[in-house]
Amino acid sequence: MEENKKNGGKREGAGRKPKIDEITLIESMDAVLVPKEAWEKLAVKVKENDVQAIKTWLSYRYGMPKQTVDNNTNVTVNDFNLKEVIKFDNTKQ
Repeated sequence: MEENKKNGGKREGAGRKPKIDEITLIESMDAVLVPKEAWEKLAVKVKENDVQAIKTWLSYRYGMPKQTVDNNTNVTVNDFNLKEVIKFDNTKQ
């Protein structure tokens, strides 16, 4: 039980890595393959109708589509309607 007290708070290695680490990684990747060459190779795959290449191209070109969640779900178990038991206050936004 004593070990549970170490779960919260600041931990070594937690959080986002420093920006310099990210820049170093990008520079090492660019040393192996110039970004322009990677885009050209991706474009070739797109022209070959490679579905994954097309998805990658579109997600970088236009961004990922907005994802929506349907909050109007009726869940019933043995004729028990959860919405009748729990009332949500939708006026706060």
